[in-house]
Amino acid sequence: MAANDTKDPILNRADEVSDLISSIQELIHPFIAAADNDAAAKSSGHGLAIPGGGPRTALVEYHAPNKLSQILNLDLPSDRKGKEGVLALTKQILGCSVNTWDQGFLDKLYGSTNAVGVLSELLLSILNTNVHVYQVSPVLTLIEKHVTRSLADLVGFTGPRRGGISQPGGSASNSTSIIIARNTKFPETKTEGYGSRKFVLFTSKHGHYSVEKAAQMFGFGTNAVKSVDVDDEGRMLPEHLSQLIKESRERGETPFYVIATAGTTVLGSFDPLDEIAEVCAKEELWLHVDGSWGGPIIFSEKLRKDRMKGLEKVDSFAITPHKMMGVPLTCSFLVGKDTRLFRQANGVDAEYLFHGTNTNEEVYDLADSTPQCGRKGDALKLFLGWTYYGKEGYGRAIERSFEVAEYLFDLLSSSSNFVLVSQKPLPCLQVCFYYAKDGNLGQDVEDNGKVTEEIARKLVPRGFMVDYAPGEKGKFFRVVVGRETLRGTMEGLVKAIESIGEDVGAK
Repeated sequence: MAANDTKDPILNRADEVSDLISSIQELIHPFIAAADNDAAAKSSGHGLAIPGGGPRTALVEYHAPNKLSQILNLDLPSDRKGKEGVLALTKQILGCSVNTWDQGFLDKLYGSTNAVGVLSELLLSILNTNVHVYQVSPVLTLIEKHVTRSLADLVGFTGPRRGGISQPGGSASNSTSIIIARNTKFPETKTEGYGSRKFVLFTSKHGHYSVEKAAQMFGFGTNAVKSVDVDDEGRMLPEHLSQLIKESRERGETPFYVIATAGTTVLGSFDPLDEIAEVCAKEELWLHVDGSWGGPIIFSEKLRKDRMKGLEKVDSFAITPHKMMGVPLTCSFLVGKDTRLFRQANGVDAEYLFHGTNTNEEVYDLADSTPQCGRKGDALKLFLGWTYYGKEGYGRAIERSFEVAEYLFDLLSSSSNFVLVSQKPLPCLQVCFYYAKDGNLGQDVEDNGKVTEEIARKLVPRGFMVDYAPGEKGKFFRVVVGRETLRGTMEGLVKAIESIGEDVGAK
């Protein structure tokens, strides 16, 4: 037999990574710089025009799906395209994507990340490990445990087993809290199922849809989710919650879980946690707080004082730093008073993976406490950000964002062309309002909504992207202020809406 003279290839991965990162950086830098350069122009009501295949600012050159598909060449090749192919695609991706670094991105409950955020994602990609068992991710495991305990401290939990787990988004945190609540309150359901019980969950009418999603996934059915009335400011009414619980028991159902909200998606309302906690304690129901949007205000004593009174009394709390704090997507956590309950509720016998690292008192194989097995080290992103900015730095940045949101509210209220939906003081960082020339909002709900939609669409070529939501008088604007939004941007947005509104109203 002839000798096999095939040699192993010489590895040169470090140089390859450095070369590719250096080349990509030449494209990334102008992408972010364009948003920085455009910031000064936003106060005029129109971002800087940039040459492109259509009306373009630093924010986006927007195309409908069919046209964008024609512009992009997304067919996957059979032959290697190498560095040149990747760079060409990267240029296309950056050129046709929404630039969330731009001041005009006021559309969703998140925005751009920051320098330390980019670094954290790069580091996670280099490590490329799974935070499911300690053996393969010792440092990231300890970081996650440290970060979640620090978050639990900010919540006000004081027990020796306080802490939590990272989750792939706020919806996952809420869903996992339901599993923990059910299996803690009724441990037999983990192995035997629901039997004859008809479980019931409660959330406010302004609560997040993830509760209904979880109810259908977990076999409760969406009808098991009961909507609690809210007051004029969108806050859950504790007295109606008590009534619904009483009626549920009278029907022979099994109430077990309440989810309150700290920062609702539309109005930004904070439910009265102190009063809701009293109801849940009396009725022996698990109380979870969805702080996926407003939760980061725990970094500011000034902001949390009135909005989250009684937070320390709840059983579990969801917080999503990728929304208000500039941590890269995704970064979300579920924290609680006793992490042993997390493992008891989610853990299963998988000795082929978990080799005795976990004990009844301490969990290091973190996947045994979560619904997931594959787990990215998302906690590192908050860990590095927290190190970079500090708790006080995060708190000041969030407080400044509230000041800018209040400034927008004042601009709108001082103009005769807007009808405000939001009330002052603003509960969170969104400002909701109608455009109404000379303050005359039409009686036709559909027409009011069409005006909002058309103005929102025409704002995009000017370098502003905002969202809208349904209301009693039609769809209204919902502007989300980011942690780096400038006052000049708010001035420009008002100018742009009034300018477009003149034409829309003339039709």
